[in-house]
Amino acid sequence: MHLLAMAPQDQPIGFIKSIERHWQNDIIFIVQNKLPKFLVILLIVFGLHRLVLFFVKRLGRRADHLASFHRAAQIRTTAAIIRATSYSIFGFIVFLQILNLLGIPYQPLLASAGIIGIAIGLGAQSIFKDMLNGVLILVEDQYNVGEVVNIAGLKGTVEDLSLRRTSVRDADGTLYIIPNSQIATVSNLSRDFAVATLNVNVDASANPDKVMDLLKKVATEVRNDPAFKEIALADPVVLGIDKIEGRAVTYPVQIRVRVNQRDALLRELRRRVILAFEKEGIPLGNDPANMLILRAPNPTAPPAQQSVVGS
Repeated sequence: MHLLAMAPQDQPIGFIKSIERHWQNDIIFIVQNKLPKFLVILLIVFGLHRLVLFFVKRLGRRADHLASFHRAAQIRTTAAIIRATSYSIFGFIVFLQILNLLGIPYQPLLASAGIIGIAIGLGAQSIFKDMLNGVLILVEDQYNVGEVVNIAGLKGTVEDLSLRRTSVRDADGTLYIIPNSQIATVSNLSRDFAVATLNVNVDASANPDKVMDLLKKVATEVRNDPAFKEIALADPVVLGIDKIEGRAVTYPVQIRVRVNQRDALLRELRRRVILAFEKEGIPLGNDPANMLILRAPNPTAPPAQQSVVGS
């Protein structure tokens, strides 16, 4: 009777001890047999990862010292693709080894994942389109990392490029992530050369020939300046009178320059145009939305007055 009364109380204790014994045996087995192999594979993956990073950094340093901007952009794009692909492969290998370490058979998991992947693939056509368009972007060399582009209605510098998406950062610092399938038209602003265009508005009272000669002289001085001599690729061109709006006459000035080098040259050109026009007494164009009214002299009134009112 006493033994029968104690049996129900001893059963939970024995069950717990049995679980602890099995856990201890499993842990000892993993530490003795599987953990060394896992550590070796992890060490190999870490070494390969460091090797990939070494080559990626070497490619980046080589791109920084190249004179050809296009070639440098191609190398940066290749480095980004290698880095992203290696991370995916190494992560998958480590995941499989963790499953093996825990004793979870991954062969059925991979088989079921393949079946599920087929089902998901029927509804994931956009991802396939992203990757297909990404391959075409790389093969056709439409744009590379570091180039300024206008894609999907967004303008900025390409910061990252993969088979599925493109990262573009605009002048305000905003980063846009664009799926490659949404890129139908690419405007690459960093290929071969750029054209720096300055539209100068001059008052209609100025002599057009004198204005064009002065603009040509100022633009040529900027082109021959030592600070911009390596930037400008051709002599400036004054196209003539482009349009007339009220009293404002527009004269476009164009200089072919290296890619991504327009802003500094245009700033200097604007500064010199203002100084030259002030020196020659040539009035800049007035806003056509305003009208200048001159009042006739009145003997009983103060000297001639003038005021500007909105039209």
